[in-house]
Amino acid sequence: MSEQPCDNSAPTLFTWEFATDPYPAYAWLRDHAPVHRTTLPSGVDAWLVTRYADAKKALADPRLSKNPQRHSAAAHAKGKVGIPGERSAELMTHLLNIDPPDHTRLRRLVSKAFTPGRVAEFAPRVRTLTDQLIDAFEERGEADLIHEFAFPLPIYAICDLLGVPREDQDDLRDWAGMMIRHGSGPRGGVARAVKRIRGYLAELIHRKRGDLGEDLISGLIRASDHGEHLTENEAAAMCFVLLFAGFETTINLIGNGVYALLRNPEQRAQMQRAVEEGDERLLAAGVEELLRYDGPVEIATWRFATEPLTLAGQRIAEGEPVLVVLAAADRDPERFAAPDVLDLTRRDNQHLGYGHGIHYCLGAPLARLEARTAIGTLLRRLPGLRLAADPEDLRWRGGLIMRGLRTLPVTWNSTGG
Repeated sequence: MSEQPCDNSAPTLFTWEFATDPYPAYAWLRDHAPVHRTTLPSGVDAWLVTRYADAKKALADPRLSKNPQRHSAAAHAKGKVGIPGERSAELMTHLLNIDPPDHTRLRRLVSKAFTPGRVAEFAPRVRTLTDQLIDAFEERGEADLIHEFAFPLPIYAICDLLGVPREDQDDLRDWAGMMIRHGSGPRGGVARAVKRIRGYLAELIHRKRGDLGEDLISGLIRASDHGEHLTENEAAAMCFVLLFAGFETTINLIGNGVYALLRNPEQRAQMQRAVEEGDERLLAAGVEELLRYDGPVEIATWRFATEPLTLAGQRIAEGEPVLVVLAAADRDPERFAAPDVLDLTRRDNQHLGYGHGIHYCLGAPLARLEARTAIGTLLRRLPGLRLAADPEDLRWRGGLIMRGLRTLPVTWNSTGG
């Protein structure tokens, strides 16, 4: 890789201590090395982009490809780049890994499922799921909001959207849990889970060809049958990435968001009043601020330079990976006043939590709906909600892209016997 001046005062990245609170390290990088070369825990060298203006440009730069073939095939084959297990499961051809014109074609096919109208139609189902999950633990007076609430809600929601039969959804929930390493699963568990999901999706696509419905998988099959040239691998990969991206980001949005509210009592009280008064505007604005303040995606997915380019004064060679640090950009004081302060009424909040440009998160409308419903219903039904653990004892999941808590133990005043 091209050379960058060495600074011994640079913070240590990607440790467990860093995962707990990466924001001081990102502040240092913004000030001293806004485009910073580092070696990732996987051994891959990459450039980190941390300032808002640079990040926004990089996210929309056509010279930064999403296709891993622009990088080292050996590194990707070893699971060091991209989603673990996707190559061996033949799930590479999805929106996170491709460029136009294939990206344009596949995104157009799926985008119909995420229009404002379709998402609005899904709102009653999200409310029902939310209430059912809370019903299961409300009388107990305590819960782990990650495992019992934030994790199952988006899993069941995205399964419904895809058209996964209800009797199969618990299997998908189990496999998804293995993918995000809840607990200490066996070595290789992630890859095995991905292969199981791949096999299930292929079988489900085959079944649905004889019994089309109004779900997303049926829509993809219809499009393929009408000349859109969607291969079986493309259909399975599309469903896989929607499942993967559709649940993990929302788990973290709900978990990080509730945690941030519980750590900021004045802001939580403001949100509580809004919920009780039915103020949907503050609830919506509050979710946007939670996305900015401690969002679910810490680093945008992989990009690779298709030609030599210069970014913030740093020369990046062809083929080198570039990682845009959304968490750093969204706390850039050049863009946001008092960026380390949670302010639910913040205006002009054009955060990058769901990306920017042609790869802007397709499922953002659904994730926002789920977060508004989940957080609003929790505060309405459990107004005495409070942390049941010392914040220093909580652990964040390791990983490069996502940012989320392993557990979130809470308690409240139960009305049960």
